[in-house]
Amino acid sequence: MARYTGPVCRLCRRAGEKLLLKGGRCFTPKCAVDKRNKPPGQVQAKRRPKISDHGMHLHEKQKARYIYGMMETQFRNVFEDAEKAPGITGDALKILLERRLDNVVFRLGFADSRAQARQLVRHGHIQLNGKTTNIPSALISLSDVITWREGSKKNAYFKAIVESIESKAIVNWLQLDRQTLSGKVLALPTVNDIDSKFEGTAIVEFYSR
Repeated sequence: MARYTGPVCRLCRRAGEKLLLKGGRCFTPKCAVDKRNKPPGQVQAKRRPKISDHGMHLHEKQKARYIYGMMETQFRNVFEDAEKAPGITGDALKILLERRLDNVVFRLGFADSRAQARQLVRHGHIQLNGKTTNIPSALISLSDVITWREGSKKNAYFKAIVESIESKAIVNWLQLDRQTLSGKVLALPTVNDIDSKFEGTAIVEFYSR
């Protein structure tokens, strides 16, 4: 499947805010948004131009895509699933995105960014309910258990996570055993549990035009 392979800091500059796509680096002086808070290509621009309502809706949709590392077709498919779900479509979209396995791996503190979490899943380091899966978009369900593959516990990355996991905060709908590095889904996330940086309503309006 196609994916964005360019510099992710460029995406944050395009969005005009920190989307935390590079983990800890986003909180250092090296952050591109702090160093060059201008859209890519606008070298001489003094400020960001005003945008139309449609442009604002597109902006919010692109932010959501960047945050969860998805291409347009894949994101549109998730949106169509959200339309079929009961309740408010914008809220359902946020919940479906949050239930992705790569996002849950990130939320458990196994990775510093969703991109890194996605790589862990694709390389077969993560198990879902005791079975290895390489599908980052797999949706977690209530009481699902996320663990590391036994062979992956021998590599240097796993050992580094063991040392750093104590300092990481975990969302309240997940449970983490910091000794075994295994996580469990205590409840499905609600819209109030999600600290999203985009407006779901704007995305609904974008696709409804």
